[in-house]
Amino acid sequence: MTVPGRIAERHQCAFTWELLAGVRGIETWRRTVALVLRSWGASDAAVEVARMGISELLANVVRHVEDPLCRLSVVLDGGLVRVLVEDRSSCVPVVSEPVWTSESGRGLWLLRAMCRDFGCEPDEGGKTVWFAVDLDPVEPVGRAVA
Repeated sequence: MTVPGRIAERHQCAFTWELLAGVRGIETWRRTVALVLRSWGASDAAVEVARMGISELLANVVRHVEDPLCRLSVVLDGGLVRVLVEDRSSCVPVVSEPVWTSESGRGLWLLRAMCRDFGCEPDEGGKTVWFAVDLDPVEPVGRAVA
């Protein structure tokens, strides 16, 4: 369901959905966000990074947040797209170099390396984890991660 967002007026376009995060619904949200980005003229590279990011952020809600109710927002500001997931957990994710032989624990590290910007902001009753990609990256998507 699309709901009015708490998006600042300076943004050109924004979509916000309140949803119950679940494994079965992640692909639906990946497709939905991809359609939005393509309608804004996003490159294939930007769409693929956003799809991967949606998978990671929603899967983390499923795995680590007791309450599956969350808010997914996609905001276009000039040539920059910001994807945000707000949830009801105050536990902030820690991004560190993963153990490469482990079956999990690489997603946020990889996302941070692939997108233009990444962050987490605690707020009352939870947090917002977000990432940003350029609609049409001038350079290949990705950046060095220390």
